[in-house]
Amino acid sequence: MAERVAIVGGGIVGIACAHYLSRAGYAVTVIDQDRVGSGCSHGNCGHICASHVLPLNEPANLLAALGSLVNPRAPFRVRPQWRPALLRWFWEFARHCNHRHALSAGSAMKSILDASIREYQGLFQAPEFEAEWQPVGLLYVLRSRRGMRRFAAQDAMLRDTFGVAATRIPGSELPHFDPALRPGLAGGFLYEGDAFLRPDALTGNWSRWLVSRGVRFEENCCVQGIESTRGEITRLLADAGEVTADHYVFATGAWSGAMAADLGCRLPIEPGKGYSVTTTRPGACPRHAMLFAEHRVGATPFSDGFRLGSMMEFSGFDETIPAGRIRQLVDSARHYLHEPAGGEVLETWCGWRPMTWDSLPIIGAVPGLANAVLATGHHMLGMTMAPATGRLVAEMISRKTTHIDPTPFSPARFS
Repeated sequence: MAERVAIVGGGIVGIACAHYLSRAGYAVTVIDQDRVGSGCSHGNCGHICASHVLPLNEPANLLAALGSLVNPRAPFRVRPQWRPALLRWFWEFARHCNHRHALSAGSAMKSILDASIREYQGLFQAPEFEAEWQPVGLLYVLRSRRGMRRFAAQDAMLRDTFGVAATRIPGSELPHFDPALRPGLAGGFLYEGDAFLRPDALTGNWSRWLVSRGVRFEENCCVQGIESTRGEITRLLADAGEVTADHYVFATGAWSGAMAADLGCRLPIEPGKGYSVTTTRPGACPRHAMLFAEHRVGATPFSDGFRLGSMMEFSGFDETIPAGRIRQLVDSARHYLHEPAGGEVLETWCGWRPMTWDSLPIIGAVPGLANAVLATGHHMLGMTMAPATGRLVAEMISRKTTHIDPTPFSPARFS
C-alpha cells in the first residue's frame, strides 16, 4: 500500500508538490481552505522570471517602505501599524540589505529559478498542461533616462555576477519591437530566458490532470489544528473532520505564520498584498509580457484578455479592493502603452504574497517534526519557483538526493 501524503494548501506550490509526490508513488490528498488555485496563484501576472535572482533586500525598497507611511498611493506601501512581528520583520529585512546577502541569496535563487524553468519546459511538452505558455522573454520598459541608467547598472551586475544577460533595446526601437508601446520611452531590457503564462489556466488544468491520476483535492476545508507526539504529526484537525497521513506538507503561502505555533517553529512570513485588473484585450495589445520598472507595474497579454498587476502593501489580510488602486494600475500603464487597458473590466483582484525577510523561500523539514515539510515563503515568485519546489519536496520525503542544494531554503535558518 502506498504511503500517504497530506498537503495543506492548494495553490500553485501545493499543486506542484502533489504532482511530484504522486509521480514518486505516494497517495496524495490536497486540502485547501478555499477553492484550489483561488489565492495568490489566481490573479497574478503569470510572469516566469528566471532573471529575478536579486533579493528584494535593497536600501531603495527600505526607503520606499518608510516613505509610504505617509503616502497611501505608494506602490510599495506599509500601512501604519505597530505589530511587534511586523517591526521585527522589517528590522531583519533592513539587516539583510547588503551586498553580501545579495550575492548569497542571488546564488541560491538562481539555482531554484533555473531548475524551475527546466521543469516547466518538460511539463509543457504535454498538451494537458496548456496554459498559454509563451517562452519569449520578459521586457522591462524604462520611461526616463535616469531609470534607464539605474536599471543598466542592475543589469550589468546580473550579467557579470550571475551570468543573466538581457538584450538592450533603445527607446527609438521599442515601438518597432512592440507596437503597443508609446514613442518617446527611454528604452528596455529583454530577458529572453523568461516566459509568461495564464495562471488560472495552469492551476485548473494541472489540478484536473492530477485528479485523473488519483490525487484527491478537498476544497473549502480549513485546518483548525495540528496534533503531534514523539516528534511526529499524528493528525490534522479540520472543520470537515480529522486527516491522517504518513507525511504532511504545508504549502500554506501567506497564511503560514498562523501555523507556526502548532508546528513549533518560527515562520516569519508577512502577507504582501498585490492587486490586478483583467480587461478585454485593448486594440493595441502588447505582444510581450512587460514590467514598467519605474512604476512597479506588470502587464500580460492573454488570448482573450489583458492583465495589469502590481503593488506591495503590508496591510494584513485586508480584503478590500480600493477603486483608486485599480485606477493607479491603469494610470501607470498609460505612461507606456497607447491603450493601457481594454474597454471592459473582466475582473479586479487582490491576493497576498508570502514574504520572508531574506527574500528566500522556506523549503524543508520542520525542525522537531520528522514527518512534516514546509513549502512556503515564495514571495512574488511562487508561480516561477513552484515546479522546482515540488520536486525538492518529493525528493526530501523520498530521501533521495536533491536536484539542487536546499540548504539556503531550510526552515532551520530561523531557529
